[in-house]
Amino acid sequence: MSLLAALVLGLVQGLTEFLPVSSTAHLVFATRWLGLSARYTPEQLTAVVAVVQLGTLAAVLVFFAKDLLGIARACLRPRDPASRDSLRLMGYMVAGTIPIVVFGLAYKKTIEGPWTKDLRLIAGALAAWSVILGAAEWLGKRQRGQEQATWRDAWTLGFFQVFALVPGSSRSGTTLAGGLFAGLTREAAARLSFLLSIPAVGAAGVLELHKAWKVLPRADLALLGLATAVSAVTGYLAIGALLRFFRTRTSWGFIVYRLALAGLIAGMLASGAWAPR
Repeated sequence: MSLLAALVLGLVQGLTEFLPVSSTAHLVFATRWLGLSARYTPEQLTAVVAVVQLGTLAAVLVFFAKDLLGIARACLRPRDPASRDSLRLMGYMVAGTIPIVVFGLAYKKTIEGPWTKDLRLIAGALAAWSVILGAAEWLGKRQRGQEQATWRDAWTLGFFQVFALVPGSSRSGTTLAGGLFAGLTREAAARLSFLLSIPAVGAAGVLELHKAWKVLPRADLALLGLATAVSAVTGYLAIGALLRFFRTRTSWGFIVYRLALAGLIAGMLASGAWAPR
């Protein structure tokens, strides 16, 4: 891995992890452009992506530090009435994480396999979830903020988060759609989506960090750390920008972008310019 590759991977991960455009699709593009897909095995690429995601996990932890500290204090004083909201938020995070943990462990070998880098699958998921997110924008009532979220909302977002295991779907995109279908505002759905990412991304990143130490060349580990740091900084900026954006604007621009990206991939595959894998 070169210095350029580390910087590009960090920027791509940080900028696209929280946008509903599929960071996986963009990382597949980046690894092909940088020649990493030819150098690394699918297992190694999965490890690289998961470790770089720890940077965006750090971004979430810092951005939502107030909420997380509130949860920590509430755990120390669970019977205090003032702890009720923080404990409920923690419960939502746990409940919303259960589905992806179950499916992620059940299909771990498949997720790490070469099919998850297949551009045909990525293009199809980009297009399909563009339609679903568009339907959520069209049908969602967007009447409730985070304070009015319920256990049903947590389970709904958790269920939709499972679809993010399919590359091209976008974890933020699938959970945003779930939140909109449930009647949450765009900002509330995005905030809950980011909080739900903490357990799922954290667990995957820690597991893959151990694997990365075993399967990646030692010379690449320092540059992988740099990529992770870059993704943390850019991810933090992306979270704030997206939440401000969703206070007054819709996700239709992202939907159009996703469809255009899917069309570009399909065109390159049809022309023979790109191989599916």
